[in-house]
Parts: sequence; C-alpha cells; structure tokens
Amino acid sequence: MKIRNKGKRLGSYLNNYVVFDLETTGINPEQDDIIEISALKIREHEIAGEYSTLVNPGRHIPAGATAVNGITDDMVVEAPDIRTAIAGFLEFIEDGVLVGHNIHTFDTNFVYDAVWEALGREFQNDYVDTLFMARRCLPELSHHKLTDLAEHFHIETKGAHRALNDCIMNQKCYEEMGKILEQKEKEEKNTGEGELTCPVCGGILIKRKGKYGYFYGCEGFPRCRFTQNISGMPFRK
Repeated sequence: MKIRNKGKRLGSYLNNYVVFDLETTGINPEQDDIIEISALKIREHEIAGEYSTLVNPGRHIPAGATAVNGITDDMVVEAPDIRTAIAGFLEFIEDGVLVGHNIHTFDTNFVYDAVWEALGREFQNDYVDTLFMARRCLPELSHHKLTDLAEHFHIETKGAHRALNDCIMNQKCYEEMGKILEQKEKEEKNTGEGELTCPVCGGILIKRKGKYGYFYGCEGFPRCRFTQNISGMPFRK
C-alpha cells in the first residue's frame, strides 16, 4: 500500500475552511485521473471565494465515469492539464483546513498523488471528512452518502456528482451537522462524558445501542471495527 504523508483528519466544526470535491475517471488514485476540481472558500460560515475547473486527463474518459458525473471527452478538450489545475487549487486553498465527503480515503489520496507527481511536493493540509462527522452526528441514518445527508436536511440535491454542486451541497450539510456537533459536545461536557478516541485508527468512538445494550463503536466502521463496552474494556477489533 502506498504511504501518503497527508495532513491530520480533524473532527471540528470550523468558522473558516475550504470545502472541495473531485470528479475522476474511476476510484483508484493509482490508476485513475482527476477530471474536475472545485472548491469553495468559507469565511465565518459564508462563501467568500470559488475555484472550479475541468481537467484534461490526457486520455479517454471511461463510459462508466461519464455515466456518474456526465463529463465527456469533448468537455475537457480545452481544459487545463492536471499540473495547471492542481497548482491553481493549491494557490486557492493555501494552508486552509479542507472539508469534504469521503475525502479521507478518496479525494485527499487523488490530490496527494497529483501534487506529488505534477509538482514534486507533498499535500499536507489538515481536513475534516464529513462522512465520519455524519456517522457521529446522525447515527440514526442507515446510509451516510452526501445525498442522504442533503435529503435529511432538506437541501437541494439536483446536479449531484458534479464537483461544484457537491461542494455547495456539502457546505450546507457541514453547517447543519456543526450545530448538532456543538450540542453533542455541550451535552458531553455537562454529563462528564468526554470524547473517546479509537486506539486502532485514531477515530472518534461513538456511543451506540446494540443487541446487548450500549457500547462504543469507532466512527470509521466498517473500515475499523474496534468496539468497546461502556466499562472501557475493548471486546472486538
């Protein structure tokens, strides 16, 4: 497995951040390419800037990718190459904390590889993955896709799977979940229940109810299956 010296994954609700999203030719960063990059700069919870560009991957875009995001070869003919596009993205985000959905295992890996290969440097911005945040804030939902969150919060999902539309959708979801997170943290402080960290992956342990009662489960499930009973004893990894 490739080692990527990425920034830290945070679980914070921030006033200032950059929400971003990618569209790609597939799901493997070692074989596939970025074909769209979009980002919104947020200052005091309001949109303060925008960066969005298609990217010419220098090869045919598979039909499967086009079926998902609607991006075709003709659309990227005059688009910048990845070196130009990723350099513009880095200039836009500066050292800001990034926010995105499922970026821990997907988008940040694509960006890291693109920055390294095109510019010979590491991509180390810290980031908040709203997938992990959703699992903590909305454990009652059976699925935590971005469109699931948007529908839960009655946010428009039209145009999903285009990078800029997903940024707009995700920024609104992040703000809604931030309110829930603040309330949860306030309740934890009042009851003396502080935030617990998973000893396996460093994620947050979330209180859940199972067949035999309440337990703590890692927010990284199903990738991380660490669980701990309420008394503090781990009983499965």
